[in-house]
Amino acid sequence: MSLTSVLVANRGEIARRVFRTARSMGLRCVAVYVDADAGSPHVTDADEAVRLPDGGYLDAEAVVAAALATGADAVHPGYGFLAENAGFAEAVEAAGLVWVGPTAEVVRTMGDKLAAKEAAVAAGVPTLPSSDDPTDGEEVGYPLLVKAAAGGGGKGMHLVESAADLDEAVTSAQREALGAFGDDRVFLERYVPRSRHLEIQVLGDAHGNLVHLGERECSIQRRHQKVLEESPSPFADETLRSAMCDAALRLADGIGYRSAGTVEFLVDDATGEFFFLEVNTRLQVEHPVTEEVTGIDLVREQLRVATGEPLGWTQDDLATSGHAIEARLYAEDADQGFLPATGTLHAFVPADDPAVRWDAGVAAGSHVGVDFDPMLAKVVARGPTRAEAAGRLALALERSHLGGVTTNRDFLVATLRHEAFLAGDTTTDFIERHAPSTPRTGDDLARAAVAVAMWLLRSNRAEAGVLAHLPAVWRNARLPDERVVLTHGDEAHEVGYRAQRDGSFTVNGASTARIHDWSPDGIDVEVDGRRWAGRVTRSGNDLWVQVPSGTVAFSVAPRFTVPGSEDVNGGLVAPMPGVVLEVRAAAGDRVEAGQTLVVMEAMKMEQHIAAPEDGTIAEVLVAVGEQVEKGTALMVLEPDDGETDGSEA
Repeated sequence: MSLTSVLVANRGEIARRVFRTARSMGLRCVAVYVDADAGSPHVTDADEAVRLPDGGYLDAEAVVAAALATGADAVHPGYGFLAENAGFAEAVEAAGLVWVGPTAEVVRTMGDKLAAKEAAVAAGVPTLPSSDDPTDGEEVGYPLLVKAAAGGGGKGMHLVESAADLDEAVTSAQREALGAFGDDRVFLERYVPRSRHLEIQVLGDAHGNLVHLGERECSIQRRHQKVLEESPSPFADETLRSAMCDAALRLADGIGYRSAGTVEFLVDDATGEFFFLEVNTRLQVEHPVTEEVTGIDLVREQLRVATGEPLGWTQDDLATSGHAIEARLYAEDADQGFLPATGTLHAFVPADDPAVRWDAGVAAGSHVGVDFDPMLAKVVARGPTRAEAAGRLALALERSHLGGVTTNRDFLVATLRHEAFLAGDTTTDFIERHAPSTPRTGDDLARAAVAVAMWLLRSNRAEAGVLAHLPAVWRNARLPDERVVLTHGDEAHEVGYRAQRDGSFTVNGASTARIHDWSPDGIDVEVDGRRWAGRVTRSGNDLWVQVPSGTVAFSVAPRFTVPGSEDVNGGLVAPMPGVVLEVRAAAGDRVEAGQTLVVMEAMKMEQHIAAPEDGTIAEVLVAVGEQVEKGTALMVLEPDDGETDGSEA
């Protein structure tokens, strides 16, 4: 069987990644999209694209119809959405199309986490204590995880420390699972606090050939979602590696697995014991690290297997070389509990050097909304050693110009350079234990502010229509310095500068700056003897300047305060943009500190906004179902001392 074209039933970076391999194999590529993605790069990357109706990416019937209408031979589901939907796999094949993935029967069995656990037990693979009764917390034991039975990726997953928190965790998990997977079933599973998340990549064909491609470690996570992944694991020795690979192959063989898949394990950091978690019957987000160390294109193998071709090689033919690390670049604020962020990505320029792999779903000008997962790109570095791969990835992230949307870039760099990470101390509680951060010093921000002021100076001169021939900041009398006030978060940086005869500038009466080169999108500047060239992007009063440690955002402060822009006194505000799911208090209600008042959802993640202290609700400003922006006042709380509190909960 041969293919001529493939439709990818997904969006963003995974659609573009599949297109890249499919096109290299001579296949025409078809995309699908919803209105929110009309400007997405994956739409214009495709040879042809079809708009989906209101059901969106989950509308299996519409996706199959799009494939038939465009003459596609095959459907590749990517990951998420319909990738683990057995009914979709059956619909694709019933329409006479090639399904790029394992059989619908395997998808159905492994997509049900409880059935998957039964298959693991049958294959002799160790499992954690669990229960499909969501009230059975005492039997499972605390701490435990409430998990969605029909999906993964951290959706519908909640950590419960004690019986008092179980009911609310189950309710939230069921609601999230229903929204993400259309199935609200949950189960309980024992939680191992100091653990590692290791997984084995398997690959099989329809001729009985089955191999593993080694392990990946994906332990560094927030909200039970992976942030950094690598291969090989810095923890696994040959004994553990061999045992896990053998267990993965036994399970895959027992269920008749074909195509690319992943068997995930939890490893107790103290004892080295491993336990089965789940089988992902699709391509994983982190698959590039395996590709980088093995040299095998997993999408190509998926397409070959789907057309009935044998693998053509055996386990003995496989070898790994070097070390690869992947970072997930998210639109989120790591300093605010990794809350998702939205906005327009005004600047998105990956660094050319050092050379790393960017699998991006966005481009400069892309809008990041609340409809989808906040991942912008996967960035992958390979090196002969783990330390070199980490350093290369950190530097590539640092040297990339990103602006307009808050990202976790600085957090990723801090993690990759953290001594605990470099030592291989990468358990699932890494973020809680180490809280990696590299806050910029006041001097760093001051230099960046001077660079922006110098760029604005030259920009204004370039746009001048009158007397543009005069030297910058030319004066025919002794007048005060030119001044600009720039804000960075809550900080204000006032930059006063005066031109000198040698072309330099005296800044704030103490520093010296010199412009070596200027362009509409960059500046080569020297501040107190330290020189660098960086990109600059401007949108209205907002500017982003590239400095040696990354990108710094500034806004030109308005000279006057806009009436009505003051904060709501005593207002509990939305910590992220999203939809109001629940309002749990009314005007006049007495509330206690820590009591949940509002539940919001954005990007399939729930956030509970709690009362910061005891008091009385003076006013409720939102309603269930309302879409709100970050910073929107939700309620007004009058504390017991009679004074309103403007803190954000």
